[in-house]
Amino acid sequence: MIYLIGGPTHTGKTVLAQRILDAYRVPYLSMDHLKMGLIRSGQTGLTPMDGEALTEYLWPIVREMVKTAIENRQSMTVEGCYLPYTWARDFAPEYRKEIKGLFLIMSDDYIRTHFSDILAHANDIERRLDDSALTRASLLRDNREALAQCQAHGAAYHLIDGEYAVPLPE
Repeated sequence: MIYLIGGPTHTGKTVLAQRILDAYRVPYLSMDHLKMGLIRSGQTGLTPMDGEALTEYLWPIVREMVKTAIENRQSMTVEGCYLPYTWARDFAPEYRKEIKGLFLIMSDDYIRTHFSDILAHANDIERRLDDSALTRASLLRDNREALAQCQAHGAAYHLIDGEYAVPLPE
C-alpha cells in the first residue's frame, strides 16, 4: 500500500508518517528531504521559497517512485506539502487502487484556539531551523486554501478540529 499525506505546513504530516512507520512498518519519504537534496546538490536552481514551482518539479519524480513501488509490490508513505491536490489523475486505476491519499487540514477554530500548541509541536519529528515567518494569519490562509483545493478536486482530507486527532489509515 502507498500512503500519500499532504497538506499545509504544521498540520502533522511527518508525525502521521512516523505513526504509519511505527504501526505498519511502512517506510516514508519526506518530500522536504528530497527537495533539499536536489537544491543542495545543485540539481535545481529552485529555492525553499518556490512553493508551487517545487510541486511541479518534485511531483513527477515522486509520482514515478510511487509507480515503481507499486510495480514491485512495496509499501511506502510519501509526505509533504508538495503533494498536488490532483494527484489521483496522474495514476491509472490499477495504480490508484494501491494508493491512499489524505490531506491534513486544520480548521479556523482549531488554529485560533491552538496556535501556541501548533508552535510547541513544530519540532516533534523534524527540527525546523527558522519558524519566524509562521503566523496565525498565514496558517489560516493556507489551511482555507487547502480545504478549498481538496473540495474542488475531490481529494480526501481530514479536518483537524477540536482536539488534534488524526486516525491511522486502514
